[in-house]
Amino acid sequence: MSHPQRLPLSAVIITRNAASSLPDCLKALAFCDEILVVDSGSTDQTVALAVEHGAKIVHQDWLGFGAQKQFAATQAAHDWVLCVDADERVSETLKESILRALAQPHCLAYRFPRRNRFLGRYLHHGEGYPDWSLRLFDRRHARWSTDTVHEKVLTQTQIGSLNGDLLHDSAESLSTYLDKQNRYTTLAAQQAHAAGERSHVGHLVLSPLLRFLKLYFLRLGFLDGVPGLAHILIGCGNSFVKHAKIIELQSRSSPT
Repeated sequence: MSHPQRLPLSAVIITRNAASSLPDCLKALAFCDEILVVDSGSTDQTVALAVEHGAKIVHQDWLGFGAQKQFAATQAAHDWVLCVDADERVSETLKESILRALAQPHCLAYRFPRRNRFLGRYLHHGEGYPDWSLRLFDRRHARWSTDTVHEKVLTQTQIGSLNGDLLHDSAESLSTYLDKQNRYTTLAAQQAHAAGERSHVGHLVLSPLLRFLKLYFLRLGFLDGVPGLAHILIGCGNSFVKHAKIIELQSRSSPT
């Protein structure tokens, strides 16, 4: 499909040891005017693969998820940036939506649905979909938060919505996924504790329970079968573990 003249676009990716997933990500970004990879010290073929696909490479030691992504956005050649992770792919429908938006933008920031693949299946409900993600924006009017985990794009401007999925197709094993969740809950607990958030026994009980009721029943997670159930239960466990870790931090910081 041809498109009228549009605003130039930089695709921005942060990486570290992402060689197994990066090629498919880069191929799906071929429509962008620039592909920028900000690497934090890969020891596999990540950088070589990025160069092979014509990406510009910048090295930056790890700053935390939010700060790393914001640094990457500032290094792009163009003000409009599309931020994706190495294990994500822009679908053809989403690509066409992005090109139309940049040909005649009505907003300065856009979100679109992210579809998560889990235990070999793309999820259609629960927390796995639509998982709205704000990833396309004019960096002069939006920026990444400084959160070390669960980072998000902050903007005061109107946010538009685009059709088409961002496909999150992680090939990691369940064991690797659980290890990552353990690291993320630690970072989230540390961040919450530093901000003065407190947890108690009510959070341990109610947070996972309410999350399960919302995602499994209200958002129809039960329709995704065993993968959907497992995905939601792990998320509920993360809620419990995060609050347990906050309580641990509280006990350490309390006077004896």
